[in-house]
Amino acid sequence: MTDDQSALARFGGTARLLPLPNLVLFPQVIQGLHIFEPRYRQMTGDALADDQLIAMVLLKKGWESDYDNRPAIESVGCLGRITHHDMLPDGRYNLRLRGLVRIRFTEELSTDKLYRVARADMIPDVVPADLGKLTDLRRHLARVVLPRFEAEAATLQHLRNLFDGETPLGPLCDMLAYALPIDLELKQQLLEEPHVHTRAEILVHALRINQPTVDRKFPPDFSEN
Repeated sequence: MTDDQSALARFGGTARLLPLPNLVLFPQVIQGLHIFEPRYRQMTGDALADDQLIAMVLLKKGWESDYDNRPAIESVGCLGRITHHDMLPDGRYNLRLRGLVRIRFTEELSTDKLYRVARADMIPDVVPADLGKLTDLRRHLARVVLPRFEAEAATLQHLRNLFDGETPLGPLCDMLAYALPIDLELKQQLLEEPHVHTRAEILVHALRINQPTVDRKFPPDFSEN
């Protein structure tokens, strides 16, 4: 059993929430985090003493007026495992959080903690039985992604290896959705989609229509709470 599988086996259905306004975490990717707010320092300490699990979730629009309290969050987030941490002398943390699985929040709980906690159900990928359809979608996705990186040889080769490798289409879409410079709303839509073929179709369509330019590092590497 891998560390990720062990972590998921320990998940009891109650998630510590890290709501952020500008970041959508996906399964299979690693996000660097700088934890400095007291409530999230407490959350990190509790996670490290327990199951190392934190759920990242996107704040809904309008969060600015209520950020210090309980602004509205999206109904689907990503459960992540702390794979590395450094505690700084003043109590702040630098973390690496690895996305494990989509989760749907069903009920926010009242606790004596500074941070928010919610009950959540895991959302497994739904994979079609038609392998030919998956192969075609993978090919279409490569056609709309690879040309964007022709001027970046190292990144282009990394992506070609990814498309040619054994990574299933679902995780491949998640890695791309996380790393590509697309709108947060689209990222959240892709996170909420459990059907792998639909996720791939949405991503292919969006990239064909929008033709975004690459304006940041692939992949992104750090975020502050």
